[in-house]
Amino acid sequence: MELKLKRPICFFDLETTGINISKDRIVEIAILKVYPNGNKESKTWLVNPEMPIPPETTAVHGIDDAKVANEPTFKQLAAQVNDMIKGCDLAGFNSNRFDIPLLAEELLRVGLDFDMKNTVAVDVQTIFHKMEKRTLAAAYQFYCQQDLENAHSAEADTLATYEVLKAQLDRYPELENDINFLSDFSSRKQFADFAGFIAFNKEGQEVFSFGKHKGKLVEQVMEDEPGYFGWIQNADFPLFTKKVLTAIRLRKLNNSLNA
Repeated sequence: MELKLKRPICFFDLETTGINISKDRIVEIAILKVYPNGNKESKTWLVNPEMPIPPETTAVHGIDDAKVANEPTFKQLAAQVNDMIKGCDLAGFNSNRFDIPLLAEELLRVGLDFDMKNTVAVDVQTIFHKMEKRTLAAAYQFYCQQDLENAHSAEADTLATYEVLKAQLDRYPELENDINFLSDFSSRKQFADFAGFIAFNKEGQEVFSFGKHKGKLVEQVMEDEPGYFGWIQNADFPLFTKKVLTAIRLRKLNNSLNA
């Protein structure tokens, strides 16, 4: 089934030096632009990240320092990339949590603005996760290789949940066998920024999600401790996080002037 489009959409994928949104860099970017009339155009660029590519990362995507040594930097390519995606919606696989945030950092780093206000983003991975079976019975079969008898009886479901969690700890070494860690890992929070430093509370207000002001309203912290804003702006936080924080500060200032 062909997509019904009102404006172009750019499917894109990044290969990078790592998975740290604020510190890592792009080494390859591919964009497939699909127009409402069905026409397509695609571009792929190798990118010199101006930093070493770790061997463990090269083992994943096959791009090493030698391969990109003579390639253009992102700063040299940024205008082309920006022109290709300008006025388009975006799509990718796990793109909402990784590719879009990292692309935003790269563009902001070279002085090109990035704003998602008028852009729709489609994450194909999220659709996959939502549409495929994610029931306890499916999890029990996947992790424990057993059929769940008497599904939806409280006793059977409780025991299966316990067995699935233990099996997950066995399967994924990156999961810490610590209840606080597992609680944080399994929580689903809404954030104002890509990196998750600024979250929304139940009332839809921005709150800090880290550090000494964790859980406190961003606007209130900036009023009580103005220097905290400056500290974040000068520290090693993602550029998009700094942009969101600046927007909140300007909004509060405008509200005060209009009061």
